[in-house]
Amino acid sequence: MHLLFICSRNKWRSLTAETIFQGVGGHEARSAGTEENARIKVTAGHIGWADLIFTMEKKHIRRLQDKFGHELAGKRLICLHIPDEFEYMNEDLIGLLQSGVSLHIGLDD
Repeated sequence: MHLLFICSRNKWRSLTAETIFQGVGGHEARSAGTEENARIKVTAGHIGWADLIFTMEKKHIRRLQDKFGHELAGKRLICLHIPDEFEYMNEDLIGLLQSGVSLHIGLDD
């Protein structure tokens, strides 16, 4: 399964998610951001590639819907409700990501 993780700048939350979920349970992971200054800015190609899209906040879902409404048809978007208060690979962030994502997919190695 292809997992896409979205946050604002793709520097901390979504990049951490990509790092920790890449290859877990046979899943492929990518990440991107919604802001103009994102490390990797989300594109229609990201949306098309993804089987499942996880956002960190509700505003990210709104931004995706505004920009990629047509591309999102039939896609499942899940908000993890993780605030922008963690740095890359923060232990608490990893715990929140693992508990939130595990509700939706199998994470067995």
